[in-house]
Amino acid sequence: MPKTAGTPTVREMKKRVSRYGDLKPQPWIFIDFALPEGKRDILAIIGHGVKDRESLAVPPHIQDVGNFHMAMIRCKPGKGASLHAHETEEVFMCLDGKWSVFWGDKGEKEVVLERYDTVSVPAGVMRGFRNVGNREGHLLGVLGGSDPGTLTWSPRVLEAAKERGYELDGKGHIRPIAEAPVEAAAPARKRVRR
Repeated sequence: MPKTAGTPTVREMKKRVSRYGDLKPQPWIFIDFALPEGKRDILAIIGHGVKDRESLAVPPHIQDVGNFHMAMIRCKPGKGASLHAHETEEVFMCLDGKWSVFWGDKGEKEVVLERYDTVSVPAGVMRGFRNVGNREGHLLGVLGGSDPGTLTWSPRVLEAAKERGYELDGKGHIRPIAEAPVEAAAPARKRVRR
């Protein structure tokens, strides 16, 4: 039987509850947010997950992290995450809509997930995902490990972000390039109420 600290009170358990209606999107945590196809909402539920910034602007609702992190991705058709890798396994479950999960050095392999379909991508594999449905969709992402670290982006993604005025500094954090065109400014992220 697992070791416990006793039965939590209702008040203690409320600290371990995340309500969808209270989630706020993370502003600019990944370099591919600079790309038109990278526009998506990352809703941190448990733990900080992987990122290109030192810390999340919006803390996750459940911060008592064991050995996994969980976030929900919400975006319009044609949007998603560009090709990247990290040192953790990543599990995706389609909550609604239709999602392409692609992998390989050029993203040449793909599976399409429909409602409640799940895929587990091994650690170190280049991967990305895109909403291929015809309406806004939700994808659940779960990362293994107590510290999933930062991302390694495909060189093509970094070059495309640079063309739009953004790069990663020596520590892997997003920064604007001084000579960036004005239209490359970070887009305002609005909270969508349901």
